[in-house]
Amino acid sequence: MATTNITPGPKALVVGLGISGLSTAISLHQAGWTPVIVERAPQRRRGGYFMGFFGLGQSAAKRLGYLDAMHDRLGAGSVTYEMDRAGNRAQGIGFSASHIGVSSWMLLRSDIENAAFAALPTDIEIRYSTSPTAIVQSPDGVVVTLADATTGQSITERFALVVGADGIHSSVRALVFGPEEEFIHRLGYMICAFELPDALPGMQTNEGAIIAEPGRSFWAFPFDDHAPTALFSYRTDDPIAERTKARQVGVRNRLREVYGPEPAGEILDFALDTLDHTDEFLYDSVEQVKMDRWHEGRVVLVGDSAWCPCLYSGMGATTAVGGADLLGTLLAENPDDIERALQKWEDTIRPYVDTFQGLGVRNRLNFTPADPKEARTRRRTLGVLRRLISNPLFGRIASHVPAVRKRGDDLLEIARAA
Repeated sequence: MATTNITPGPKALVVGLGISGLSTAISLHQAGWTPVIVERAPQRRRGGYFMGFFGLGQSAAKRLGYLDAMHDRLGAGSVTYEMDRAGNRAQGIGFSASHIGVSSWMLLRSDIENAAFAALPTDIEIRYSTSPTAIVQSPDGVVVTLADATTGQSITERFALVVGADGIHSSVRALVFGPEEEFIHRLGYMICAFELPDALPGMQTNEGAIIAEPGRSFWAFPFDDHAPTALFSYRTDDPIAERTKARQVGVRNRLREVYGPEPAGEILDFALDTLDHTDEFLYDSVEQVKMDRWHEGRVVLVGDSAWCPCLYSGMGATTAVGGADLLGTLLAENPDDIERALQKWEDTIRPYVDTFQGLGVRNRLNFTPADPKEARTRRRTLGVLRRLISNPLFGRIASHVPAVRKRGDDLLEIARAA
C-alpha cells in the first residue's frame, strides 16, 4: 500500500474490494475523502483470468497511480488458432486483433487488482467478512448497518457517501434500488474461466486456441510471460436452472456433460483436467445490468454493480477503472453539490456503457455461436476480418470508427469539455 499524509475528509463507504472498489477508494482519497472499504469475503481473491484493458482505463489507472505496476502480457509474437477437437488448426483472430485501432493490453484480472491494492493509501481502512444489511438515507448522510460474518455482530455508522462496488450481485443495489431481478439482463450463456498451469499440449504459452462449436466453445488466451487462461462458454435456455444443476453435480461434471458425449480431444481434456484440480475459477451466467439511474441520493453504483458490460465485451475492467477515476474527480470539482457531481458523472459515462454493452451482445457470436447457422456466419465474418486486418491501412481507419474510438477516450477530458 502507498503511504499518505492527507488530512481526513468526509467519510465514504466503499462496498467491495475488487477492481472497481479499489480504484474508487483511491480516487476518493485523492479527492480528499476518507474511504472505508468493506468486503464480504474473508480475504482478497487471488485467482486471475484473462482481461482486456484499453486506453480509456489506462489513462485513468495512470492518474490513480498504478498503471506503471502493470504491463501488456501479449507480445507481437502471440498467435491464436482456430482448432477442432482432433487438433487440426488454422490461423485465427485473437481477442486483441478484434480491437485493432486502439491501445489494448491483455493481462490477468489479478494484475489489475494487485497493482491497485499496492497503490491503496495506507490510511484507508479495510474490513473483511463485512457486508451492509441496511442503508437509510437522509439529506446530509447515509446510515449503514454493517454485519461482521466472523463475529456475528452488527454496527451502525454514518457516511457522507456510499459506493456500491460489490459486483453484479450487488447487495448495495438490492438494498437501495430494488431486487436483482429488476435489473439483470441474462444473455442465455454460461462461462467458466480459470488459469491454466502451462501451455496447451503441443503448443507454446504465446499460442492460443479457439474451439467454436454450435452452442459451445473453448478459448485459451495466450500470453508471452504467463501460461494461458481458459474460458468455457456455452448456451443455455435457463441460466438459473443451469446454475442449480452445476451446484448439484459440480461445475466440473456439468462441463463434461455439456461438452460431451463426443471425445473431448487433447486440448479440451487438458483444460477439463486442470479444472478438476483448481479451486480458483469463475463460473456464472453471462449477464448485463440495465438501470435508468446509477445513483440515488448519496448512494452510487460503479462497475459491474451498475452496468456490467459482460465478459464478451472485454470492457469490464476498463469501464470500472475509468468510472472510478471520473467519480472521484467530479466529486472533488463539486465539493458542495454531490448531486451535481453524480449526475455529471453519469451523463458522461452512460454513452460509453451503452456502446460497450452493445459490443458485448455483438461479440457473443464470435465467442460462442448459438447454432449451426451462426457458426457458418462466424466463419465467413472471420474470413473477412482476416483480410481486413492484413491491410496496413485498416488500423488507421478503425481508429476513427466511433465505437472503437470510445475504447481509447479519456472520460475526464470528455467531462471537462462538456
